[in-house]
Amino acid sequence: MKKDDPCTGVCAWDGKTGWCLGCGRTVPEIKAWRKLTPYRRTALLRELPRRVEQVSRQQPVEAPPAGTGRRS
Repeated sequence: MKKDDPCTGVCAWDGKTGWCLGCGRTVPEIKAWRKLTPYRRTALLRELPRRVEQVSRQQPVEAPPAGTGRRS
């Protein structure tokens, strides 16, 4: 991971948007990262926090583990 690379090492994908849950980029954006112009990188870097926030709000809340709920 380089200094200007937004990768967080999470590398899990949102099925709806195709965005990485860690950095917010798509697979094509990750592959093209080193070839992007400084202008395009800066524009993408400004967009990524919004994407990560949006995806984190869409993630379902996990159910409690089995056996921890009330019994009937």
